[in-house]
Amino acid sequence: MGPEALAQVLRPLADMFDPAGYPNLLRGLASPDDALVWKLDAERALVHTADFFPPVVDDPYAFGAIAAANALSDVYAMGATPLFAINLVGFPDDMDPSILSEILRGGGEKVKEAGAVVAGGHTTSDKEPKYGLAVTGLVHPDRILSKGGARPGDVLLLTKPLGAGILTTAGKQQKATEADLDAAIASMARLSANAARLFREAHPHVHALTDITGFALVGHAHEMAHLSQLTLRFTVDDLPILPGTEGYADAGLITGGGRRNEGFYGAFVATTRQLPRWQTEVLYDPQTSGPLLAAVDSAHADALLAAFRAAGEPVWVVGTAVAGREGGVEVV
Repeated sequence: MGPEALAQVLRPLADMFDPAGYPNLLRGLASPDDALVWKLDAERALVHTADFFPPVVDDPYAFGAIAAANALSDVYAMGATPLFAINLVGFPDDMDPSILSEILRGGGEKVKEAGAVVAGGHTTSDKEPKYGLAVTGLVHPDRILSKGGARPGDVLLLTKPLGAGILTTAGKQQKATEADLDAAIASMARLSANAARLFREAHPHVHALTDITGFALVGHAHEMAHLSQLTLRFTVDDLPILPGTEGYADAGLITGGGRRNEGFYGAFVATTRQLPRWQTEVLYDPQTSGPLLAAVDSAHADALLAAFRAAGEPVWVVGTAVAGREGGVEVV
């Protein structure tokens, strides 16, 4: 569902649940973030999220792993550690059940890699396969890494390359090379566990954290900028991209979701120069199990970058937070 339609359908819920009546709900509809947070006591809070979607790649095992990594990413984006997950499945009655077994195996092994457990699930008949997880994690109430909180001067860090939507679209049309598609699958299936751990260890120098998924870099950056009451400025040439992204975007292998993202979030974007069309497509490209985006105190950024390098974790400096239009995204 596009961002404008989603905002519209959620309006009745916003009026139904007064935050004052739920003091333990630290993050919810009234304070939108990557996952809900429910305070248990002074030391513990539960983090909960759910995500599922139809296949983005043809291989059932890879699809399951990607879907699980995507759902786990929201927990990591809150600074939490995953505890357990519940499978969410839609599957056609006339499709070979062994395909679903492979999807679940891929998801289960990714959850196990995260140090969590699949504890159950729910299936329903559907016209096409859909798979994902409801994931619950744990975080200290005072150490939540939320979407808001970026400050002017913060350095913006990104932990994975962009372009997954473009690559999977090319793959579905049999126009992606095997090497390019394999690189995209590996990126999407890679857990953000180590990156999240490094961000947690850098607390309180990490002022804001979110993951980049369906609303693309621009959409999720707008959310961070809006909640932080400032502007995020990106150096477009510094954005990491998956192999082949430029060529596939130039060939028009783009998603409908990217068009919806541009239609809604384009109003918040200012560019200082004319961009080639492929770079614009990357900015609005919906990601599946995309990177974490962090706003980090500039005085601590070099130390955190060194920690990423020492851990063998990829990370890129892609911009800065600046005083300016609330919710603005600048591309230079």
